[in-house]
Amino acid sequence: MGQAVTISTGTFEIHSEAHGPHWIAWLTRAGGGKPEQSIVLIGETREEAESRARQWAQTSGDRF
Repeated sequence: MGQAVTISTGTFEIHSEAHGPHWIAWLTRAGGGKPEQSIVLIGETREEAESRARQWAQTSGDRF
């Protein structure tokens, strides 16, 4: 695994890391370590994976 990044966005933290030829991103609740609902999002770039994670948080965040 490669570089890891964590970004706080209110209730969630977005984590991402290089994984082979692509990037993966996942959300945790603040202070949590496991992906929220075991969701992992994949993108060709870090920006794409994190953007997908942000979109998921915005559309799903009010259900929690």
